[in-house]
Amino acid sequence: MFELSMWRCSAELLERAHDLHRSSRKEHAKHYIEFWKQIPPNEPYRVILGDVRDKLYNTRERARQLLSDGAVHIPEDTTFTNVEQFMEPLELCYRSLCSCGDQSIADGSLLDFLRQVSTFGLSLVRLDIRQESDRHTDVIDAITKHLGLGSYREWSEEQRQEWLLSELRRKRPLFGNDLPKTEEVSEVLDTFKVISELPSDNFGAYIISMATAPSDVLAVELLQRECHVKKPLRVVPLFEKLADLEAAPAAVARLFSIDWYKNRIDGKQEVMIGYSDSGKDAGRLSAAWQLYKAQEELIEVAKRYGVKLTMFHGRGGTVGRGGGPTHLAILSQPPETIHGSLRVTVQGEVIEQSFGEEHLCFKTLQRFTAATLEHGMNPPVSPKPEWRALMDEMAVAATKEYRSIVFQDPRFVEYFRLATPELEYGRMNIGSRPSKRKPSGGIESLRAIPWIFAWTQTRFHLPIWLGFRAAFKQAIEKDSKNLVMLRDMYNSWPFFRVTIDLIEMVFAKGDPGIAALYDKLLVSKDLCSFGERLRTNYEDTKRLLLQVAGHRDLLEGDPYLRQRLILRDSYITALNVCQAYTLQQIREPNNYVQARLSKEPPSKPAAELVNLNPTSEYAPGLEDTLILTMKGIAAGMHNTG
Repeated sequence: MFELSMWRCSAELLERAHDLHRSSRKEHAKHYIEFWKQIPPNEPYRVILGDVRDKLYNTRERARQLLSDGAVHIPEDTTFTNVEQFMEPLELCYRSLCSCGDQSIADGSLLDFLRQVSTFGLSLVRLDIRQESDRHTDVIDAITKHLGLGSYREWSEEQRQEWLLSELRRKRPLFGNDLPKTEEVSEVLDTFKVISELPSDNFGAYIISMATAPSDVLAVELLQRECHVKKPLRVVPLFEKLADLEAAPAAVARLFSIDWYKNRIDGKQEVMIGYSDSGKDAGRLSAAWQLYKAQEELIEVAKRYGVKLTMFHGRGGTVGRGGGPTHLAILSQPPETIHGSLRVTVQGEVIEQSFGEEHLCFKTLQRFTAATLEHGMNPPVSPKPEWRALMDEMAVAATKEYRSIVFQDPRFVEYFRLATPELEYGRMNIGSRPSKRKPSGGIESLRAIPWIFAWTQTRFHLPIWLGFRAAFKQAIEKDSKNLVMLRDMYNSWPFFRVTIDLIEMVFAKGDPGIAALYDKLLVSKDLCSFGERLRTNYEDTKRLLLQVAGHRDLLEGDPYLRQRLILRDSYITALNVCQAYTLQQIREPNNYVQARLSKEPPSKPAAELVNLNPTSEYAPGLEDTLILTMKGIAAGMHNTG
């Protein structure tokens, strides 16, 4: 502001400054240490910028009051509600300086600030809101029951769409303060209330997890209207499970066929596809192939209805959750699915690895930019019809084997919980979210992050490779010529090559001998044969994988990575051994703190160990040791950790 302590300005700016000065009341003026008196009218730029400063202060304080107390004492008209209001006075100052021959001043700090505001807006980063479709169904169900219309949850999809569209076309309010609410319903409505009260620039998209049908999207649109969201957020359905990905093109086509919705989106739609839960549902091979086909079909639907579709890739950091080298991942996407723009989630440890330092940040952005441009200018080849037919057959075989073990074998859940640190992970506060969506339930309710993480800790990586053996065997045993076709696919089709290379990398980081140690120390004798069967499957899968890739050894084509893994192996193995014995001690019934209390005063070292984590339910030092080994193994595994 001090740089613009000048009087020469355009007539437009001078008039605005006089209006502001006349309308400002002295008792309401904010005085900061550096501005101990009201700005005089003969410094018009500072008058304008002083008003900007005061509105910024009010904007921040109003948001703080809303979030902390739920009640506000600052009027909305004394704040900025969008970035355009923030930019307008700054652009006015810039135009005035340029018109008065002071462009060198305009192109200094002011232009830098304009660029920062344009890039970061009012909130630095826009926050996406994410909620499960079932939670919205609960809210609409409460509303229809309150109105005496019956249970929305029990309606067919056609009934739901018909009712939601009829209400969206009307303007009557559906509910008031007398709506009976459970805690879950209140939480969803309170979220919409906060969205309605904060500036719209604070938010990006409203993402619907576990979306299955058009009514999931229409329900959110209706709730935004009912909760008085002035500028509704764009609604992004997230299709995650295998069946939902298969049904996604038809669901999106139905949405685009609705005139009301077509007018609402103004020719632009974003669709998110989930790599984590689809992999947990059907295995890596089947999920990857269905994600590929879903993208192709969604793009065709968007073309048919004249909509620009942006694919939002819900990838995690691990291979089992869609992770891997950025450049290769983008280049392996189907042709015409990127068109110069895409969204990708960056999660967990990948944030620090990719953006933790300035040079890493620039390298990461360069990789994204280069791969996106290359995909558009030199699109990858489309799969041949015979490749598609073979992949369809392999995916069916892979899904069948995966589900027969993970979901249908009665011994699997018990084995999984004994052979991995999944139970201990769930009790520790080291994840971004609870390990389960519901407190009860088996593998279905377990989130994808602990599901992958638990198997990574034992170096077995089961969710990533399980199903490949059945797929390869089915293809090769059906016709020996299919092996030649698979090798042709590996050499000529980026999608298939990247899929195989990532699995090969996972095998290079895996070690069934370590998994056998966990079984020996932690698994009951009657389940040991189950673990041996899985390790046999592991070895068979590795052999077939090398056969398809035409390699004699793992990572034959990447000796640099192979050498790094050899150097790292001894350190990770030591951590694995330490973790396995720590888990054995933790699971001993006599090792809980409550069972080991005595009247004898503790020795000093033991007291210090207890102080490491005084809230732990385990014996002194065990939980800290377990957490350290978990972090060390995950760091050593990198994009499988």
